[in-house]
Parts: sequence; C-alpha cells; structure tokens
Amino acid sequence: MTDPLPPTPVLETARLILRPIEARDIPAVQRIFPQWEVVRWLHAGVPWPYPDDGAATNMTQCLEQRAKGERAFWALTLKGGDDTLAGRIDLWPFDGEKRDMRGFWLDPALHGRGLMTEAAEAVTAYAFEVLGWPFLYLTNAVANRASGRVKEKQGAELVAIEARDYVGGPAEGQVWRLDRDAWRARQG
Repeated sequence: MTDPLPPTPVLETARLILRPIEARDIPAVQRIFPQWEVVRWLHAGVPWPYPDDGAATNMTQCLEQRAKGERAFWALTLKGGDDTLAGRIDLWPFDGEKRDMRGFWLDPALHGRGLMTEAAEAVTAYAFEVLGWPFLYLTNAVANRASGRVKEKQGAELVAIEARDYVGGPAEGQVWRLDRDAWRARQG
C-alpha cells in the first residue's frame, strides 16, 4: 500500500457530497475548525490556540501531500446545499508502522446526525473497492465516544489501547482494525 494515491475522486452518499478539498475551503475551515469540540481529540500536532492563518497553512500542506499522492482529502458538503465545507475526512496508506489511516472532523452544529458514519462508509468503500486495500487501521481517543461509535458501526475490531498525545493532552487512545473481507460481509 505504498504506491502513490490516484487523484482524489468525488464520492456521494445519501446526504453528502465528498469532494476534494480546495483553497476556496480555507474560510470555512478557519471559521469551523478552531472550536474545542473539533480539535480536543485530534493529534497534538494541531496548533492550539488555532492561529489566524492555521487553515491556510494546513491547506498548503494538504494540497502538497495530495499532489504527491501521499493522502486523499475530502471536503464534506451537504447535498442540496451551497457546496460549502462542513467537515473533512482524510485517508492515507499504511506506512508499515503507524496504525492510523483515516481522520475526520465535522462542524459541531451537524453532530449527532450520522453524517460522519456516511462519509466514513464512502471513504472505506473507496479504500477497499477502488484502491484494493485489505484493511484500515483507525484511531480515536477512548473519551471520544462519537468517533469510536463510527468505527463500531463500520464493524471495526478494537485491537489495542495505547497512550497518545492529543490537543487536549495525553490520554488513552483506541486502535481499531477494519478488514475488507469483514466489511464486505457486513455490506451483504
């Protein structure tokens, strides 16, 4: 799973359009992202307090990684909406060591509606059916129950609990593994 990723495709769910992130998403990210509910359980490398140029700096890094085929980055937008970013989901190949291959965040105003589960299913289908990956490693803070529920709903198996550093400080993290064959069987 070390070949460069192809260009990030547009994916659709019942309620979402996942499109490649673009520079025009910077204002929405800068408006939504710097909220404690969003960043608290993200990796400690996220600057906090979030700087005024945080979204622009991160977008530059993301677009460079995408151009190199290192990661895929999608803007989550609501179907029937104005195509404004409401969250983000990222995917990257297993590097042989770090057991983490997907990350996401969503505007807190949209929490509790199952939108991230929809987005995660679309990205998982892409990883398994298009890219042909045999598994995904997924992580979240133990205390981030909503993120853990997304993994549970997808049928991921909890394989480890380990210390991790988050924006909110050190905490126990969960490591999940979602195997393609098990995911396909769950799809029916």
